[in-house]
Amino acid sequence: EKQQLGGSRAGVHCKLMSEAAAEQDIVLRLAELRFQLSYGKAGADEALIEAVTEAKALPFLSRVREDLNLSSHSDLDAKLKIDNAEEEKALEEKLKDARENLGENDVREALLARATFLSRIGDKQRSITALVETLEATVGVGQKLDTVLAAIRVGLADLDFALVTQQIDKAKDLLEKGGDWERRNRLRVYDATYLMAKRDFHASAKLFLDALATFSATELYSYRDFVYYTVVTCLLTMDRPTLRDKVSSAPEILACILEIPGLSDFLNALVKCDYKTYLARMPEILDGIARDRYVGTHTKYIGRELRVVAYTQFLASYQSVTLEAMSQAFGVSGEFLDKELSRFISAGRLNCKIDKVGGIVETTRPDAKNALYQGIIKSGDNVLNRIQKLSRVIDI
Repeated sequence: EKQQLGGSRAGVHCKLMSEAAAEQDIVLRLAELRFQLSYGKAGADEALIEAVTEAKALPFLSRVREDLNLSSHSDLDAKLKIDNAEEEKALEEKLKDARENLGENDVREALLARATFLSRIGDKQRSITALVETLEATVGVGQKLDTVLAAIRVGLADLDFALVTQQIDKAKDLLEKGGDWERRNRLRVYDATYLMAKRDFHASAKLFLDALATFSATELYSYRDFVYYTVVTCLLTMDRPTLRDKVSSAPEILACILEIPGLSDFLNALVKCDYKTYLARMPEILDGIARDRYVGTHTKYIGRELRVVAYTQFLASYQSVTLEAMSQAFGVSGEFLDKELSRFISAGRLNCKIDKVGGIVETTRPDAKNALYQGIIKSGDNVLNRIQKLSRVIDI
């Protein structure tokens, strides 16, 4: 009863935080609906058309049709084309008036309004050009950072990593010249999201944890989604004591985790070494990951890593353990576990060996010095191979 009461209070707290936060940027909202449509989520097509109509995002709709073979809406297209032309004309006239009759700040506001319009309708290349022009007309570091963050959101909408990398580097350079803590914290979440999307889970998990108490980047996604990403990346990269102290018991995590199906049980199962529940919950967790725009493409990799995490944690407590005892702990057959462990051992992911005759799994403690030595030898071999290839090219 106490647990249910605590869960309901946490859910209310999470809901209040979400309601008080700024809305998600329409650029990212449209990208999310497009992704939902790509995997066939029920009602995604109607939601997409409704959002496109509200945002008047004709260029975006045209790209979606081309990529997903959607049927055309000639009446809607004609209306949006007229609306876009009228709005852009009004913005150009406003910009012209600002340049001729008003001050630099008014010119900057007019440039930003045009850039925001182009981003909203999904005209990516023109919006980036407009944002660059806005940045050049901006003086204050804070406003410059806001402009760069807008460009990062455009890149994240298409998962354009080259653009996002360029803009994040630019934002970090600006932060060295100044910038308040609120923008610094928001950039931390942007950077973590980018690193997560390109599968650098170690770096992203650290940044997500650092931003846990100061999250304010609700233009990217909700606080609930932020908690989801924090927990998933930490499960992949943090050891059990860190998960227990900084994740599973963190008030910021507890505020929302019960709203995410299965995640609380999954996290607590690993922390409490309940491996049977952990594996039983994993399909539900992976199903949610597969339906996420940022990490969906890494589902198979994440599934493998989550299993490696559990096997490594279990074996760390033993010098040797029978295959039968281990299979019972994980709630799987001995045959399945034998094949599973063999695959991870051959790939160098688990430090153990299997005695098939005795049915025993023996752990082998890694030698740090030997591992460093082997790493240096391998790096040296790579350098020598490159030198030999270069010498052949020079001889020719």
